[in-house]
Amino acid sequence: MSKKVLLIAALLAVGLAFYWLDLHQWLTLENLKRQQQQFETWRDASPLAMGLLFTAVYILVTGLSVPGAIILSLAVGALFGLFWGTLIASFASSLGATIAFLTSRYLLHDWVQWRFGGRLRAVYRGMERDGRFFLFALRLVPVFPFVLINILMGLTRIRIWPFYWISQVGMLPATMIYVNAGTQLGRIDGLSDILSPELVLSFALLALFPLLARWLLNLVRRERTDRS
Repeated sequence: MSKKVLLIAALLAVGLAFYWLDLHQWLTLENLKRQQQQFETWRDASPLAMGLLFTAVYILVTGLSVPGAIILSLAVGALFGLFWGTLIASFASSLGATIAFLTSRYLLHDWVQWRFGGRLRAVYRGMERDGRFFLFALRLVPVFPFVLINILMGLTRIRIWPFYWISQVGMLPATMIYVNAGTQLGRIDGLSDILSPELVLSFALLALFPLLARWLLNLVRRERTDRS
């Protein structure tokens, strides 16, 4: 049996175990609030171990293309604050995205080609037209879901390092906003806290960010067009 088949089997086994053990049930907002006090107790007892644990889980979830990155961003914000939460979420999401990218390129190439052929054509056209800027635009304003971008980009010609650092930079603004929302979410103890200025501002940023990002991209495109 080839190494490729063994790796695919291992990935499938990990993915099935994730759902068979109901681990995906942990990646909900309700569970986050329910387990928050216990998580805080573990964090206070060993902050480094908890930070590494959340980093590993974040990489695993994004590497397996399992939905839940947003919940994890809220969780690290609630537990570790804006600075450390952003640090964990930013690097873990980029590393996990790169693992999914490599899995798509070297292990699941034929399946991705068959399953997402229609969307791949749009990605190919975008990469031919705008190059790496197209990936940056997708990261800043995700027209495709986060996990789908990782998979589809694996079938383009972009190299590993540019994919990683463009993803790191492009996803950073949204990551900071979600982590910041998590810091406020962790402070909700009653109904009155829901209308606190900090929480209202955090969710206003979540709502306005796509519009601001589109405005920024249009501005950059105009400047690139004027220079060419």
